Amino acid sequence: MTDTSQATIPERYPFSAPDRLDLDPRYAELREQPLVRVRLPYGEPAWLATRHADVRTVLGDARFSRAAAVGRDEPRNSPRQQETGILAMDPPEHTRLRRLVAKAFTARRVEELRPGTRAVADELVDGMLAAGPPADLVAHLATPLPIRVICDLLGVPVSDQDRFHTWSEAIVSTTSLAPEVAQQYIDSLLAYMGGLVARRREEPADDLLSAMVRARDEHADRLSEEEMVMLAAGLLAAGHETTVTQIPNLVYVLLTTPGAWATLRERPELVPTAVEELMRFIPLGATAAFPRYATEDVELGGVLVRAGEPVVCSIPAANRDGTVFPDADRLDLTREVNPHLGFGHGVHHCVGAQLARMELRVVLETLLDRTPGLRLAVAEEELSWKSGLLVRGLRALPVAW
Repeated sequence: MTDTSQATIPERYPFSAPDRLDLDPRYAELREQPLVRVRLPYGEPAWLATRHADVRTVLGDARFSRAAAVGRDEPRNSPRQQETGILAMDPPEHTRLRRLVAKAFTARRVEELRPGTRAVADELVDGMLAAGPPADLVAHLATPLPIRVICDLLGVPVSDQDRFHTWSEAIVSTTSLAPEVAQQYIDSLLAYMGGLVARRREEPADDLLSAMVRARDEHADRLSEEEMVMLAAGLLAAGHETTVTQIPNLVYVLLTTPGAWATLRERPELVPTAVEELMRFIPLGATAAFPRYATEDVELGGVLVRAGEPVVCSIPAANRDGTVFPDADRLDLTREVNPHLGFGHGVHHCVGAQLARMELRVVLETLLDRTPGLRLAVAEEELSWKSGLLVRGLRALPVAW
């Protein structure tokens, strides 16, 4: 075991600007080494974990704390430090809040939403087909579908989508928004959710937001008003933002990987396995975020992480670890053993993972069924990619069929 926390000069991180969905080759080099010291654009230096075993440990071991980041100059990608609500909590506080919403995202509840989601997907594809090629898959399908699903689940008027979708960018922005604009968007989102909470008190409905209001009003010791509003806003933003981004990523990879779309067209039963493989293969995260702080000295990957030191994890790098995933840099739509970390791990494992899986499967099943000849409508180099965000994604995906 080595103690190099004071002996090495932190390497600048991210190593390079995200290029489409390509991983920087530095990650492959680092997986052959112990942890490395890095310095993000803002905050104190941190350890970077890139290997699957190390990342699982940091995300799943109680000795690594998210709550300990509060009040620290935590390593981050944007100049502002924002209150991240449940993402900044450890058990038991984290458990208390998560229990209030977890029942809405169980596998059984999500399966009940599948027929309605397929109906929405068919309706949106109808509109895309009517518009005629070329059509932007982002605007016609990838953006409205997750928004409509999360609105129905939470009890948020879908007619307000233009406003809250704009505000939600503040949750994933690093440099795409000026700090004052990002804060304004967050404030607007919280104020909007506060207004919906007040409405649900007067007019309860069969939705998650009404259930949260009942929990707050009947058991005030379990949930403060501020916690409820922040939790609801976080669910609304996170419940659609990453899926909106990941749907075009999936389709792009399938259309640009030789034989991939044809394989699913010929074997549609592979869609569930393909979704898991695409979640592993696609480096959705543009950079590491949400550092964990060691609460005691911990040996990790042969390196001593001292109490009080932060560790950031590269999930995309861990998902390409060849010791866990044979031929890790190849997209294998038939890969059956796939312990990827695309939805995180540990107590902060994405509460909406089952919902996202269902939406991604429904989208692929619908497109394979309705547009089997789907293809890019422009040259690959003409595609425009987002920048300044925690996630990688396309601004538009023009397709034909």
